[in-house]
Amino acid sequence: MAHRALFHLTHKNKYQQMNISKTNKRWGLILLLLAVIAIMALYPLPPQAPIQYYDRQSGLLKTEKVAGEKWLVWLYHNPVGEATLWALAKRKVVSRVYGNSMDRASSTKKIQPFVEEFDIDLSIAQKQEFNSFNDFFTRKLKDSARPVDTTSSVAVSPADGKILAYTNISHSDFIIKGYRFNTFSFLNNDRLAQKYLDGTLVIIRLAPPDYHRFHFPVSGNVSPIVRIDGEYYSVNPLALRKMAEIFCLNKREYTIISNPFFGDVVMAEVGATMVGSIVQTYSGNFVKKGQEKGYFKFGGSTVVLLFEKNKIRLDQDLLINTLKGYETVIREGERIGVSCPANE
Repeated sequence: MAHRALFHLTHKNKYQQMNISKTNKRWGLILLLLAVIAIMALYPLPPQAPIQYYDRQSGLLKTEKVAGEKWLVWLYHNPVGEATLWALAKRKVVSRVYGNSMDRASSTKKIQPFVEEFDIDLSIAQKQEFNSFNDFFTRKLKDSARPVDTTSSVAVSPADGKILAYTNISHSDFIIKGYRFNTFSFLNNDRLAQKYLDGTLVIIRLAPPDYHRFHFPVSGNVSPIVRIDGEYYSVNPLALRKMAEIFCLNKREYTIISNPFFGDVVMAEVGATMVGSIVQTYSGNFVKKGQEKGYFKFGGSTVVLLFEKNKIRLDQDLLINTLKGYETVIREGERIGVSCPANE
């Protein structure tokens, strides 16, 4: 009897030791995997060419200071970062949660460091005191801060930012050589997209330090807003270099403005990583050039304009800089082009 009990005890001990051994191996593999991931995550990031742009007023080529640059490079150029991007960063919930945190009173402590880092001129803002970071981020400017060219035959920039301009979408490389802007994917409407296949494309990129309200580039009757759900990838050139199709993947909203000089102009707002939301503030069926259309909450964002073929003649400096591969700094209300004569 004692011999049988000893046998069972010995067998039980061996079984426990085997389980412990398996558990140790499992944990060893998990720790090894975590170590590999950590090493990959901390692997030196590939060097990135600086983002350069032309200052329209001085004509000088400058280098952009990018908010969260290391974070962006890691997300789009590191294997662990890319996995994080796919799993979390591009998701609506992440941008919404972060955007909502910028509505809290506690976020005001971020304002002054941000203003100092990016040398933001608050003297042109309508108010100087803010109750949250988003209150500062979506600040209105004094009426005199952004004069609008009111000439009927002139189209103006709808926002502050950096602009790319293309006279013919189907013949122009977009951001990355060999990539064409896809009007069908962007508008999600085959019949409408057909109208702009050989049309003109204008892209205004708003970086976090920019004024984040957007305005109508021309006057006219407006269609109802079309909203297309999508992801929240960054629209910074550091991301576009890796994923040129981002504009056709991200959340976007567009309206068509019907104007006697420019025809049917598509104006679209594109969301991006950490954009809390796109807010439309206008009302009615007729709008005036320079009138506020809405604003983006925290994050970088983009406004896209599509003109029908032979409806606008874009300013040469914008076209030349784009052809050379550079954006141009633009201000809301500045001229971007003139309507084409009827016989063109």
